[in-house]
Amino acid sequence: MNIARKLLIVISGILLLAGITACNHDDHEHGGESTYKYFTRLDVAPVENAQYREECGSCHFAYQPGLLPARSWQKMMSQLDDHFGENAELDEQSRVAITEYLINNAAEHSAYERSRMILSSLRENEIPLRISETRYFVRKHNELPKSVVQDNPKVGSFAACAACHVNADKGYYDEYEVRIPGYGKWDD
Repeated sequence: MNIARKLLIVISGILLLAGITACNHDDHEHGGESTYKYFTRLDVAPVENAQYREECGSCHFAYQPGLLPARSWQKMMSQLDDHFGENAELDEQSRVAITEYLINNAAEHSAYERSRMILSSLRENEIPLRISETRYFVRKHNELPKSVVQDNPKVGSFAACAACHVNADKGYYDEYEVRIPGYGKWDD
């Protein structure tokens, strides 16, 4: 192969990679939905259990099981009579089925990067009941002032993942897709 052809192949490869990188950071402000998700893998496995999505997602965001370890889901599902101040009790068959889904898809059973990072941030016997209490979450959100989350009526708390992470329901939590209501794209 001659030098000109090799150079053309290398330049074509670089341009292709540059194009993909440009697509990775395409913003909503540039017309339409971000294309970032089409070139990256998911952060956590999306919720694929209809019963869990219906029962739990009817009151709040249906958090992906990979955001907490199995021990957290097990404890949470055993205390549904006082679920963060609310009675969220289920019939026994539903509770068992949903608990099984959550445990089988918890962070330690996940190959997804963010699930593994959350898990590695926990002490061996730590049983967080809130994702926002994990050291990983705190570290990733430490630069956000209270005013943009808790004092923001369109967000309200760190539990409202989908308020800022526009593709959270699909398992994407990438910082390039964060849009804080009333503030727009967040750059730290």
